[in-house]
Amino acid sequence: MSKRSNVWLGVAGLVKDSNGRWLVVKKNYSGLKGLWSLPAGFVKQDETVDQAVLREIKEETGVNATLIGLIGVRTGVIREEISDNMLIFLLQTEDTTISIQEEELSDARFISEEELLKDPASSLLIKYLIENPPNIPMSVVKGLNPGDQFQYTTYHFIK
Repeated sequence: MSKRSNVWLGVAGLVKDSNGRWLVVKKNYSGLKGLWSLPAGFVKQDETVDQAVLREIKEETGVNATLIGLIGVRTGVIREEISDNMLIFLLQTEDTTISIQEEELSDARFISEEELLKDPASSLLIKYLIENPPNIPMSVVKGLNPGDQFQYTTYHFIK
């Protein structure tokens, strides 16, 4: 059994710059190898999902982004044995200087929606999100505490 067991929780960030271009990456591995996809990764045991997406974007691309909210959930079952779940967040940035994590990525760029739609190397999810733009993102509410009996070190609500 892997360290993630058979239920995976990942995050992805749809990061837009001030010109509306999307931050997209090409992974060196997985089914997305060689395809434009969103910066993404798994949630660590000591972080919330909103913290994880900010970390993953920074680790993979060097870009500092500002969280706007949750825009979707991608969920599926692999080989009838692994529940694969990804929360997709919308973010914005003024920081367009990219420094790629070479062990994970072969490329990272800010690309316009029009170019991404035309590019055969754009992933299914990229094209789907462009053709079906998210409505109002759900925002992250911080500073709540459901009670000391639960012993949360961090507690966020997304609504």
